Amino acid sequence: MFANLLQWIIRREPAAPDHAFIEDIHASRPVPRHPRVEKIILICWGLIAVKHVAVIWAVHHYAVPFHQLWINLPTFLLGLLATLAYYGSD
Repeated sequence: MFANLLQWIIRREPAAPDHAFIEDIHASRPVPRHPRVEKIILICWGLIAVKHVAVIWAVHHYAVPFHQLWINLPTFLLGLLATLAYYGSD
């Protein structure tokens, strides 16, 4: 940072680097999705939905003194994080 400030003060152009060119390029094909893993993800989201309904029912039926989102929100966020980690890893 100070070197750039010094060059700006004395109005001198920076020297061009000697090795500023591309030496090698590697291209790879994307990894195909596994249908079995996608089916497991879908089943897990179904289980999360069933759990959400069961927790909402239990909280209202037994008059538990906390909101159902204290249980459902972390479950949803962890499932979302795991799903995004799978689909975002290319």
